[in-house]
Amino acid sequence: MSYFLNLFESFSELRVVGESGDRLPVARSFTRQGTCRTKTWCDRAQENLPPPLDSKAELPPLFDGTPRLYISYSCPFAQRAWITRNYKGLQDKIKLVPLNLQDRPAWYKEKVYPANKVPALEHNGKVIGESLDLIKYVDSNFEGPSLLPDDPEKRKIADELFSHIDTFTNDVYTSFKGDPAKQAGPAFDYLEKALDKFDDGPFFLGQFSQVDIAYIPFVERFQIFLSEEFKYDITAGRPKLAAWIEELNKLDAYKSTKADPKQLVEFYRSRFVAKQ
Repeated sequence: MSYFLNLFESFSELRVVGESGDRLPVARSFTRQGTCRTKTWCDRAQENLPPPLDSKAELPPLFDGTPRLYISYSCPFAQRAWITRNYKGLQDKIKLVPLNLQDRPAWYKEKVYPANKVPALEHNGKVIGESLDLIKYVDSNFEGPSLLPDDPEKRKIADELFSHIDTFTNDVYTSFKGDPAKQAGPAFDYLEKALDKFDDGPFFLGQFSQVDIAYIPFVERFQIFLSEEFKYDITAGRPKLAAWIEELNKLDAYKSTKADPKQLVEFYRSRFVAKQ
């Protein structure tokens, strides 16, 4: 995955899409509003997003008791932690600290996270990294609706789906340099089959969970690029996958993290198509 991680190092200037669909520069604060679906986090659905910090930015207070989530607005790995924070209604508890990955502050590596990657969470005097670990950590260590069911069978399936993520993303990325319809098809067939395991909801484990958060940042990007560049509809013949994406797009916790499709396509073209 190191190659694909590096791809997003150069993608920090992508703009973020507002609820209206207008492209709003991340170089200034803006407000996202959405329709509340659950009162638990209804009063937190509106948030002012800060501008990304660059190499000229001053070091924020560290280890002062305020949990801080370091992200890039355009990074799918960081998006996982961002969605988790939002869904659990932690906008007032965990402060977002967005970084400009192309011109990141030197203090981030020196003082905060030596790995110099996002996401990273500052909490209880330590810094935790790695997006899948952060989904689980935030879910276990903060208040809000649980993102993992107690059902042992569902937890078993969750582990299987977590272990498959790298295979899924690698297969789809590789298909960009070949025939996506043939090469990426089996990857999305796997998701379609996985979404058919439980009948108590449209998500992987029936109800919205850590697993959905782990997959959606990449499915979002793959759907956009494959449709625009290769005219390949990942939901064709896959009704479960189509319903899953539709339901996710109703969640404010996810909608507020989505990136600009136009700039995403331009980025993927520069990385995967122009070099062929």
